[in-house]
Amino acid sequence: MAKLNISLAQMTVATGNERRNMDVMQQMVAEAARRGSQVVLFPELWSCGYGLENIQDFASPLNSGIFAQTSTAARQHNICIVGSMPEKRGVSVNNSAAFFAPNGQVVGVYRKMHLFRLMGEDRRFNAGQAPLNLDLPWGKTGMAICYDLRFPEMFRRYGVEGSRLVLLPAAWPLSRIAHWRALITARAIENQYFMVACNTVGEAETDEGPTTFGGHSMIVDPWGETVLEAGTMPGLYTVEIELDRVEEARARIPVFEDRRAGAYGLDDIMSQLDL
Repeated sequence: MAKLNISLAQMTVATGNERRNMDVMQQMVAEAARRGSQVVLFPELWSCGYGLENIQDFASPLNSGIFAQTSTAARQHNICIVGSMPEKRGVSVNNSAAFFAPNGQVVGVYRKMHLFRLMGEDRRFNAGQAPLNLDLPWGKTGMAICYDLRFPEMFRRYGVEGSRLVLLPAAWPLSRIAHWRALITARAIENQYFMVACNTVGEAETDEGPTTFGGHSMIVDPWGETVLEAGTMPGLYTVEIELDRVEEARARIPVFEDRRAGAYGLDDIMSQLDL
């Protein structure tokens, strides 16, 4: 079976302390490479945390700053790195998940489409305009960030396009961790692919006051079985997944052959939503 070794870097992100977060990133990338991982996934805004009032101070263009440092780490350790960071684009900032290849090159950037107003994201970030489904050596791989998880249309598109897995960095509060588990599992089952989700853990000051992030980073397979679930402690969690389970699930229950998009207007809806 086709296998992929993945590490989830569940971090306690130090709000506003980029140097400390970078040090943790370097350590976790080195350890993931030592374990033989091909991909290491970090949480949402892992480089700076959710002190969004000063987000401009921590944002960098795609070819410099935090992005350049992450590119160097990918190249030094010959590993793919994913996780969202604030990207400066002119005078605006996006919450962006770049996919760094083992040679350090950025092969694609997903900019968060759905901004979480409860945490003030709509006031601090520009919304992304399109999903991202990458052609990678192990197959098509979709990208999403945190709050996107509540919008199934986006994940259905990835399934229709043939994704074998979706990578999702997040900063999801402990108070709604039941939603986290349920939505990750639902997205995996209904689209018959692997959901790979890395969450922040621990307490942090945010623009909306003290928040406890929930951890429980997860990998769920196309049958809805939990392959890996972390607890509420920071750490690097590593597992090997069998990607052929995607084709197995789709052959046994041919959801995508049986869907009738024309009958319920799904294609029209997706067109209207720019999905």
